[in-house]
Amino acid sequence: MKEDKPKFETTTLWDFSTQNYGDRPHGDNKYSGVTPAFVIWNLIQRYTKEGDLVVDPMCGSGTTIDVAKELNRRVIGYDIAPYRDDIIQNDARKIPLEDNSVDFVFIDSPYSDNIKYSDHPADIGKISCEKEKFFAELEKVAQEICRILKPGKEMAWLIGDHWRKKSGFIPVGFKIYQILIKYFETVDIVCVARRNQTSNTPVWHERARRFNFYLRGFKYLFIMRKK
Repeated sequence: MKEDKPKFETTTLWDFSTQNYGDRPHGDNKYSGVTPAFVIWNLIQRYTKEGDLVVDPMCGSGTTIDVAKELNRRVIGYDIAPYRDDIIQNDARKIPLEDNSVDFVFIDSPYSDNIKYSDHPADIGKISCEKEKFFAELEKVAQEICRILKPGKEMAWLIGDHWRKKSGFIPVGFKIYQILIKYFETVDIVCVARRNQTSNTPVWHERARRFNFYLRGFKYLFIMRKK
C-alpha cells in the first residue's frame, strides 16, 4: 500500500519500499533508473521554500517536476532525450540559465553504461565508468550546477557504485564525491537503500553467493552547498 504522505527523514539511512507515494504519479515507475519520489520530497522540504526555483538537469521521467509542483515550487526539468512534453531538451553539460539564479538542484545521474536511457549519441549514460572520460563529463555537469546555483544554496547528487565481472568493483560514488568537493562544501551524505533494481532476484542472489561478489544495495546521496 502506498503512503499518502512521505516520512520526513531524520537519519542518514533512507529506505523506501516503493518508488511513489500517494495516488498521483511522480515520474514513471516503469522508467529505467527512475528516482524514488520520496528522496526528492525530503530534499525539497528541507532545502527549499514555496516559490523557490528547483532544477533537475537529468530529469528522466519527470519525478522532480511532479514533486516540486505539488509542493508549490517553481521547477525546470532538462534531459538530453526528453521523456515527456514538459521536460526541456538540453545537455546537462551546458545549462541555459544565468549564474547564481537557482535555489536548489537535484540530479540522479548515470553511474556507468549499464542502463540504456536513450539513443542520443551524446548521452553520458553511454560511457562506461571504466573510462576516465565518464568522470570528466560528469565534472562538466558539476561545474554547471555550481555556476547556476545561488551562493549558500544546496544541491543533491544521487549516485551508485558499479561492479562487473571483467572490471571488478569501481567506487563511482567516491569518485563523484572527489569531484563535488572541488566546487561545494559537504552538508551531509545519505545512504538510500536500493529495493527495486533488476538484480534483486533469487537468481542474482544465488550468483552472488556462488561467485563471491556483492550486489549493489544502496546509493549515495551527496548533499552539498555552494560556497
